[in-house]
Amino acid sequence: MSQQQISLPAKLINGGIAGIVGVTCVFPIDLAKTRLQNQRQGQQVYKNMMDCLIKTVRSEGYFGMYRGAAVNLTLVTPEKAIKLAANDFFRHHLSKDGKGQTVFKEMLAGCGAGMCQVVITTPMEMLKIQLQDAGRLAAQQQKPVMMAPAKLVATNTVLSRSYNSGTVVSAPRAVSATQIAKDLLRTQGIRGLYRGLGATLIRDVPFSIVYFPLFANLNRLGKPSPEQSSPFYWAFLSGCVAGSTAAVAVNPCDVVKTRLQSLNKGSSEEAYNGVVDCVSKIMQKEGPSAFLKGAGCRALVIAPLFGIAQVMYFAGIGEYILDNSPLNLLLA
Repeated sequence: MSQQQISLPAKLINGGIAGIVGVTCVFPIDLAKTRLQNQRQGQQVYKNMMDCLIKTVRSEGYFGMYRGAAVNLTLVTPEKAIKLAANDFFRHHLSKDGKGQTVFKEMLAGCGAGMCQVVITTPMEMLKIQLQDAGRLAAQQQKPVMMAPAKLVATNTVLSRSYNSGTVVSAPRAVSATQIAKDLLRTQGIRGLYRGLGATLIRDVPFSIVYFPLFANLNRLGKPSPEQSSPFYWAFLSGCVAGSTAAVAVNPCDVVKTRLQSLNKGSSEEAYNGVVDCVSKIMQKEGPSAFLKGAGCRALVIAPLFGIAQVMYFAGIGEYILDNSPLNLLLA
């Protein structure tokens, strides 16, 4: 990388394709992570990841597991593209002195990548979380009704009522990401879409600082020689290990970010006034273990996501597309 000019358009294509493929594969687990992280003590609807996915399919159907996937698939292309391309860009410029990459320079490059990606990540996560968590809120309100089996059949005939109507609760009203975005822009302006920006920075910058150097060094171990690239399976495994390690390391920050970005609260769920207030209230009411909620799900999401991303990235699909594009062929 340090000896050749990087192709930014190719890296953007690689990052975008990697993001779409990865998100499509792991989105249901990400939905379970969001719902588990938003649960409070005494109001648990789901016991664990599998329980969450089973209950989601039963109550919302198979596609209920992909609630919020559209906004993620739309914005993950620029998000992953910026993240991976920015890291490449910073690594390239930090190694121009000819001394190669040190761990400190790799961490600096990762830090720069994390800071760049939040421009897209914050509004993407903001909209995605509202859609993902709607099913949990509806299930939480239905819980007292569901505990009485004799009333279950009767309840099904009136699911069209508003879920603020008392004892009978409706299925979550279908609201699109576009509607949510319009409402936020109308009522709060651009700041509404960037709610939780500080928490997103606190999560994504340390993640990139851990992930990129760890991946680079693990991937280097699989190279047959310094001049050759590592096999694709080694890049995949390196991405999985580095991604899951970084994901678990910053999970407390992800819990805080998820809570701050959740606009709709369940019954008796408190609101938070910033990162410090959120951390303080979670510690007081739920204890330190609350910061590990969804850690397993997050590791299962990030591991294959970044494994797939690195395989797609280093396969050079973006370079192939650009080299064989009609415009390039005409100029050749």
